[in-house]
Amino acid sequence: MSRARIGLLFGSFNPVHNGHLILAEHFATRTDLAEVWLVVSPHSPFKQAADLRPDAERLHLVQLAIAGNPRLRAEDIEFGLPRPSYTIATLDALRQRHPTADFVLLMGADNLPGLPRWQDADRLLAEIDLYVYPRPGTLLPDLVSFPRVRVMAAPQLDISATYIRESLRQGHSIRYLVPAAVEAELLK
Repeated sequence: MSRARIGLLFGSFNPVHNGHLILAEHFATRTDLAEVWLVVSPHSPFKQAADLRPDAERLHLVQLAIAGNPRLRAEDIEFGLPRPSYTIATLDALRQRHPTADFVLLMGADNLPGLPRWQDADRLLAEIDLYVYPRPGTLLPDLVSFPRVRVMAAPQLDISATYIRESLRQGHSIRYLVPAAVEAELLK
């Protein structure tokens, strides 16, 4: 029996937006991945926690956004792990919970240069494949240090959760930036 390859797209999803969903769908349907899991992170060690919506609310928005898509899944495993969240600890927990899956880390090219500073980066780079997608205005570093990295073409959209939050604060439309169900929830 072959092992399912699962893509992991980590993020605070604060809030989830169409850029996230287009990437997840792209990887779920145009690669060897059986599914893509959107791993909702409670707190990235590289981000401030002050502007984060509550964990359960961000998870709920992801669930609304992917409803009806069997290739995408909202994953809350980091909610039960120590904070701040480290990718290697999440990967260990996922492997324990899903021993028949092979996980692939999906990462924007803008995050790759900083990866050597991540917790247990050497172990992470040795144990998991990484599918790296381009990001607007970002050049890839020399990939000699990253033998398990595969650069994958993907749509490049310059949509940010920061822009969406600022639009909401200013009373501007977020239509077409987020799925309709997410927009309705955010405007309640």
